[in-house]
Amino acid sequence: MQINLAGHHIEITDSLKSYVEGKFAKLERHFEQINNVRVVLTVEKDTQRVEAKLNLNGGEVHGTAEHSDMYAAIDALIDKLDRQVIKYKEKLTKYS
Repeated sequence: MQINLAGHHIEITDSLKSYVEGKFAKLERHFEQINNVRVVLTVEKDTQRVEAKLNLNGGEVHGTAEHSDMYAAIDALIDKLDRQVIKYKEKLTKYS
């Protein structure tokens, strides 16, 4: 899985990068066919926003989360993407 990390109005620190990579490793445990991940971290005044697009074999999953803390926003995004990936995987096994 390749993770492309970008930041708008924020500098991507090593700790932030390793945190994102560690959280996305959790998604890979549930579904191994994640090819590419595009993550954008954005800061707008008091709001921290995280957006991610996962390219899967045969599909795409997109999610967005906002919070006043960047780490909490990443956690919320991972929870959303985890549910979507599990739903996508169940759909694949159901129609296979």
